[in-house]
Amino acid sequence: MHAQDLYKLRKTTFSFEFFPPKNDEDADKLFKTIAELEALKPTFVSVTYGAGGSTRERTRDLVMRIERETSLTAVPHLTCLGHTEAEIYDILEHYAQAGADNILALGGDPPSDQPGLYERRLDAFEHAADLVRFIRTFKDRQGGKTMKDPRGFGIGVAGFPEGHPATPNRLQEIDHLKAKVDAGADFIITQLFFDNRDFYDYCERCELAGIAIPIVAGIMPITSEKGMQRMAELALGARFPAALLRAIARCDGDIDSIRRVGVHWATEQCRDLLDHDVRGVHFYTLNRSTATREIYANLGVKDSLALA
Repeated sequence: MHAQDLYKLRKTTFSFEFFPPKNDEDADKLFKTIAELEALKPTFVSVTYGAGGSTRERTRDLVMRIERETSLTAVPHLTCLGHTEAEIYDILEHYAQAGADNILALGGDPPSDQPGLYERRLDAFEHAADLVRFIRTFKDRQGGKTMKDPRGFGIGVAGFPEGHPATPNRLQEIDHLKAKVDAGADFIITQLFFDNRDFYDYCERCELAGIAIPIVAGIMPITSEKGMQRMAELALGARFPAALLRAIARCDGDIDSIRRVGVHWATEQCRDLLDHDVRGVHFYTLNRSTATREIYANLGVKDSLALA
């Protein structure tokens, strides 16, 4: 279903994010996780795209398998980094022929072996807004003729409640988001955050900038101290509130206690977001199901339909 219809039909959407498996063994484990989370009836699931397009085929294969073997709607990520216009066109054509309705369009990260060396100006699309604009016009091109929906792809983009690490100027950062919306984005999924006040302030600033499309809150429960450190690296600036750090410190390194604290904190974030009529909650699952299922249980529901 096209993103525009999803957000018209549902007061609040619930979605889960997965990353492509590296091998067949990991693929089998992932599909066990997907089967467990399918019971929660998410609005859609998204599949990430590796740095520099490194998981191009694996992302496509996982999206196709989800569509083929489950009842879930899969939304593939697509980044402009490391691709020519012809490559992007081919990827979109493949998804169009396969019946995909939506794409999450991102700027993307450079390959890990090229930190600070990658020149984005060499890519066909230097900014996410350029990719959004290209996807929006795909329906009018020959490959887009296979799409049944006259609107073409539904397009999601990324948002950063705590600011984009590459754009210290917060006014300019909102301008960049507005450019993606003006280019044709239909919804926004935010980077993870741990203080809902940052999210609410972000939504207000978006409203002031004339951004009226749905903003989906990105939630990732902490399940270990190592995982928390990894989050800090991946999010490039995630703010961990002092109250959360104190709660984790009280666990004195006990793994089970840290996981319970993290799940409790994420549950309270979700409860508060739902009380404030959030348009969507997007769970970063790290290809595991336990924490997400516990959050649903803590909220007293068996699936997403009971939360909407």
